[in-house]
Amino acid sequence: MTVAAVIVDTHALLQVVYVSLIAGVGICIVYAGAVLGITRAQEHRRGDRPREAALYGALAAISLALCGWAVVTGIAVMATK
Repeated sequence: MTVAAVIVDTHALLQVVYVSLIAGVGICIVYAGAVLGITRAQEHRRGDRPREAALYGALAAISLALCGWAVVTGIAVMATK
């Protein structure tokens, strides 16, 4: 066993890498859903299609709530460690 293997916990390091990758890609997808919802809701509102505008508005609201939840959860996890 080398000195680096004794100092570095490779299992914990790999766990940080894949959790960060999953969280980063996931938050990007959710935020893209919020952007899509906001833009399409505005387009449908201008086009006098209130039902579609409401559905896209709901998508935007849910996506933004998920982004906020992810930020708060991330801060809470970092604060407890």
